[in-house]
Amino acid sequence: MTASNLAPPAPPVIFIVGPTACGKSALALALSTQIPCEIISVDSAQVYRGMDIGTAKPGTAACAAVPHHLIDIIDPTEAYSAARFRSDALPLMAEISARGRVPLLVGGTMLYLRALIDGLSDLPEADAQTRRQIEAEAAQKGWPAMHAELALIDPESAQRLKPGDSQRIGRALEIYRLSGVPMTSLLGRATREPLPYRVLKIALMPNDRALLHKRIALRFEEMVKLGLLDEVRELRRQYALTPDLPSMRCVGYRQAWELLDGAASEKEFKMRSIAATRQLAKRQLTWLRAMSDMEQFDCLQNDLAARAAARVGAFLTV
Repeated sequence: MTASNLAPPAPPVIFIVGPTACGKSALALALSTQIPCEIISVDSAQVYRGMDIGTAKPGTAACAAVPHHLIDIIDPTEAYSAARFRSDALPLMAEISARGRVPLLVGGTMLYLRALIDGLSDLPEADAQTRRQIEAEAAQKGWPAMHAELALIDPESAQRLKPGDSQRIGRALEIYRLSGVPMTSLLGRATREPLPYRVLKIALMPNDRALLHKRIALRFEEMVKLGLLDEVRELRRQYALTPDLPSMRCVGYRQAWELLDGAASEKEFKMRSIAATRQLAKRQLTWLRAMSDMEQFDCLQNDLAARAAARVGAFLTV
């Protein structure tokens, strides 16, 4: 076979993923100065317009330096999903590659990452009526009782979830009531559709959880100083929001809502927000440890950008 008959090599794509506050955006911007790329956000909160401070959304300067995609695409009254992310991200990746640039997918929403890489499971779409019924039952019985109900129909999902994890317990029960099949069984039916790219997956993992927790606390304090509460006040003024919307269930926004409604003190608001962010980071790290093909970099090392750039350079020259 002659060289002219060989299929062209698959275009490259790079993932930068990790827990919240690990420095994903900063690393992506550093890499963007060295390679021709465009950034696709893999973040379920940064899709919302007006939610800037609490989502650590890239600022005007960052977006001017390198194109960013899937940021500010819907109002906070709307819902977004892993399925929609996949249908939005795949055409963007093709367009970026066609421009001779590298798609750089950056974020920490692991469900979106899995949907993009592994394809989608046959999960039913959210149903508002079913969810309201489940929440009404939970208001009477309590979420621990709903967790016990889930354990009877989907023990694997129940084992993964804490009795107070209302959002995920509710979704698992919703899936069962709509489909008659446990969520665990449906997730196992995902059809893997390999991405038509040569892929490098970089996972930013802290070697010291306590230092990551310190970063989380410092970053949240900075968000408060920058005006997080004023941001939530403006969102409530501008949009017809309720506390059960996906946007207002995001970490920091849910706790700010409680403060503004008088259900928490300022001290409780800060403590609950930081604790919820730590729990988010813990869940993200659990997902990442289960992904064996990730190349791990210690996000707390001072030479992170140099080491990652060297690996990216070697990947792109193959």
